[in-house]
Amino acid sequence: MDGTKTFQRNSPLWLTTTALFMAMNVAMSSFSIPVPGGHFYLCDVVICTAAILLDPLSAFLVGGVGSFLGDLFFYPAPMFVSLATHGLQAAVISLCVRHLPGRREIVRAVVGTALGAVIMVIGYTLGRAYIYATPEYAVLKLPYEILQAAVGAAAGVLLCYGARIKEIFEKLILHR
Repeated sequence: MDGTKTFQRNSPLWLTTTALFMAMNVAMSSFSIPVPGGHFYLCDVVICTAAILLDPLSAFLVGGVGSFLGDLFFYPAPMFVSLATHGLQAAVISLCVRHLPGRREIVRAVVGTALGAVIMVIGYTLGRAYIYATPEYAVLKLPYEILQAAVGAAAGVLLCYGARIKEIFEKLILHR
């Protein structure tokens, strides 16, 4: 096995948990902090937290589909960039937590969220350059993308391991 506990895919509990995190992602996409050249979102906190807690498919659905829906409802221009970028980000984090070698899960989570942050920054930078047809706009937004990715990665790890959400999640959800 991969070292982490999981629950059966397509069970009502799996669907409900995935949908709940997806709804949280959409909710966090509904408001932002205005910054030069765009907005700063906190949805990466939900994406990283869910990716640490859930299996790769659930993580992809929460990150990719949740971000896609959030963009569809509130700002549709980058919705396909969000689907691919946040979906890949979440899946990579979940895979790292479950399959990287090493005894300490928190180390695997830090590596995963760091890789996920790089994926997010590169994906959105390339996506913005393509959508808005100007690399200058993408570069202008780059510091805020890096900040958003770093805040999401750090908060996800701190919530799961510092605030012991992972332990509580496993006890309440996986050990029913």
